[in-house]
Amino acid sequence: MQHDASSHDKASGRLIYLIGPSGSGKDSLIEAARSQLAAAGVEIARRVITRSAEAAGEAALSVTPQRFEAMRAAGEFAMHWQANGLEYGIPKQVDIWLAQGRSVLVNGSRGYLPEARRRYPSLLAVRLEVDPAVLRARLVARGREAAQEIDQRLARSARLQSCPDPRVHVLDNSGPLAAAVSTLMDLLRQHGVPV
Repeated sequence: MQHDASSHDKASGRLIYLIGPSGSGKDSLIEAARSQLAAAGVEIARRVITRSAEAAGEAALSVTPQRFEAMRAAGEFAMHWQANGLEYGIPKQVDIWLAQGRSVLVNGSRGYLPEARRRYPSLLAVRLEVDPAVLRARLVARGREAAQEIDQRLARSARLQSCPDPRVHVLDNSGPLAAAVSTLMDLLRQHGVPV
C-alpha cells in the first residue's frame, strides 16, 4: 500500500524527511532528539540497509542484499532506494503511523526526495548543512571511505548547496548538537508538528 496524504483526513500525521550529506550528523541528531520526539509522539522510522551491523552507524536493521530484495518483493517497504552501492528501505509501518495521526521522522535520501514528495505530498523536508571543513573532519574520523571518496562526497555536497530548493528547510549542524536539536524542534513547531 502506498501512502498518499491527500487521500487521508486531517488526522493524518506528517512525514518529516531528514536529508543531508554523509557525515552531516543525521544519525547523531536523530539520537540526540529521540527522547523529545518520543515525548511529543513523533515516531522515528528504523531503516533497513544492506550494510553490516558493525558498519551501520545507526539503529538500522542490517540485512543481506538477498534478504532486502525478498522484503522489497513482499511489499514490506513504504520507500526504498539505492545510494552509494547500498540498498535502503523504510518499513511500511510508517504508513500505519501516519494514518493514525502520528508524525514520523525518516532518515531519507536526497536523490529519493522527488519520489517521497510524490507519495507524501505534505512531507516536511529538512536538510542538514555542515561547514565543509567540519564535514571533512567528520568523514575522516568515521573511517569508512578513502580520501578520494571523501573528496567526491564533499564535491557532491557543495553542488547541492549551490542549488537550493526553497521547499527544503536548511538546518546548520556545524556547531553543538544541542543547538541543532533545539533548531529542529523549533522548525517542527513552526510547521505544525506538535512537539
